[in-house]
Amino acid sequence: MLVLTREDVRAALSMADAIDVVEGAFREVAEGTAVTPPRIAFGVMHPDDLMLVMPAYLRGAGALGLKLVTSYPDNPKKFQVPNVLATILYCDHATGQGLALMEGAHLTAVRTGATSALATKYLARDDCRVVGIIGSGVQAEAQLEAMCAVRPIVRARVYSPTPAHAARFADTMAPRLGIAVEPVGEARRAVEGCDIVVAATSATAPVFKGEWLAPGTHINGIGSHTPDAREVDDATVKRAKVVVDSIEGALREAGDLVIPMAAGVIPRDHVYADLGEVVSRRKPGRTSEREVTFFKSVGLAIEDISTAKRVYERAKAMGIGHEVIL
Repeated sequence: MLVLTREDVRAALSMADAIDVVEGAFREVAEGTAVTPPRIAFGVMHPDDLMLVMPAYLRGAGALGLKLVTSYPDNPKKFQVPNVLATILYCDHATGQGLALMEGAHLTAVRTGATSALATKYLARDDCRVVGIIGSGVQAEAQLEAMCAVRPIVRARVYSPTPAHAARFADTMAPRLGIAVEPVGEARRAVEGCDIVVAATSATAPVFKGEWLAPGTHINGIGSHTPDAREVDDATVKRAKVVVDSIEGALREAGDLVIPMAAGVIPRDHVYADLGEVVSRRKPGRTSEREVTFFKSVGLAIEDISTAKRVYERAKAMGIGHEVIL
């Protein structure tokens, strides 16, 4: 078995590669050749501490495996450990033999960015130049890199309730991406005048108002993933064409949709399509320049396992990682 550290995964995985394999994975969803059972989630120790088990199989890609994720919100404060930790087991789909064990948090950030990039590719206007980011963590970094991979972005604005975090984000991402990145002092400035808005936070209540959105804006919501938490408000959801990574998963886990549905703000059929339907052209994506589009992601194991296959193949070709016999 090949053991791959975070640095090994980073060396073997580019955003362009991730976008490529994730697009293939969603095509398989549309074609019915992907198996992605509902993830298992349960509480540990404290109510907010979670463990999730996420298996997937893609017959076309020949990719089989699972991701084990833990989410402990108090880790950074109490133990100086990231709040989200992940490990991925990648297997030989023909024999079931474990081929690789890899650090999964970096891969998760990249594949989440890649999934948003894919949604942006099909839902955002072609002329998008300015991105607003609410959130300044690892996921926000991957999201901005992903937006730059599919649209000609020249400027980004980032808001964090902790100004030092927004400043650090700007100092890191501007030279990395070669664009102007401006930290702003309020969420409104990360929304108004932006072509694309990304919400990548751990918030449980809306982080911006729908009335701030200009016609033609595309939104990616990737932070909240429980039925009682949300990042976008009723006004945003009500006016937007809504596309999700999984309709079943979104109706079960996405508070951004579950909460307004429960309140009668939107009907269940307000969700226009899943991403596989749009990628496969079964349903059109954006249909007008003034349409507001909203992609809500709760995360699917097909994204992880398709990406893990590419990481494994690249790592073997590059000669990185450590071989162990179990």
